[in-house]
Amino acid sequence: MDWLERTAKLRQWSRSGTRAPHKPLLLLYALGRFQEDADAELRYSAVESELRRLLAEYGPPHATTPAYPFHHLVSDGVWEVRTDSGPGSPGSRVRDLRESGATGRLAPELRAALRREPSLVGRMARLLLDTHFPPSLHAELCEAVGLEPTPDGTVRLSAARRQRNRRMRELVLTAYEYQCAFCGYDGRIGAVPVGLEAAHVRWWAFEGPDVVENGLCLCSLHHKLFDKGVLGVGDGHRILVSQHFVGSSTAAREHVISLAGRPLIGPQPGADRISTAHRAWHTEQVFHGRPRPAVRG
Repeated sequence: MDWLERTAKLRQWSRSGTRAPHKPLLLLYALGRFQEDADAELRYSAVESELRRLLAEYGPPHATTPAYPFHHLVSDGVWEVRTDSGPGSPGSRVRDLRESGATGRLAPELRAALRREPSLVGRMARLLLDTHFPPSLHAELCEAVGLEPTPDGTVRLSAARRQRNRRMRELVLTAYEYQCAFCGYDGRIGAVPVGLEAAHVRWWAFEGPDVVENGLCLCSLHHKLFDKGVLGVGDGHRILVSQHFVGSSTAAREHVISLAGRPLIGPQPGADRISTAHRAWHTEQVFHGRPRPAVRG
């Protein structure tokens, strides 16, 4: 059985690029728990809060529940659920999962394959990360689910997969004249820029193209905050700061909160600005809640 192919084809609700990473997050969490204890069963009532936290931090901006993937991942053949009464899931209602003593874990055949080939954990994790999340979130997501990918945890892309444009970073950084579009940071060591990255507005995993009109030159800090939904780009290409973001330090105020309502820095004349469609996708699928009002003065 090709577990990588099965992982790549998790059945998910989708519509017009809507993010639904519920099953990938649960599978990543289960792989992490497998590394910790290969025989452990995950009782829903015991792991619900952890799964809810993962969905809140890495899932879509709207409220959601871990009960959905806990029940539905069974249909993908990588997960099993049983209750105090025996095998089978009681359904996707939170109350039913709690009261029935529902527990879940990786399917027996998958557990056997992971025991035979420990590196499969890393390769499955890498495939889930590459398919559903931007690179800026990979390391912290692994840490959040307790995963330690193996050194050879890579996935060979089939010919059918889209090929990346290797010049994306160069094109975007050039368009924004090698400075962060949010704060203007432009650090270099000699002639080499450091701490500057090409951020996708619409994520590559959700059909975001490697083109300048889908890119922003951002410093490492603002790239991470952009991908976490703290920052966004609104009408008139002005910076959005989520009302959900809280920070009382001088650094938080100066580097994040004070950005609210500021115009983007760049791109240079003649370069493509972010397309309306890609901005709208990020606002709907990544940005958290409502934006703060523009900072006066």
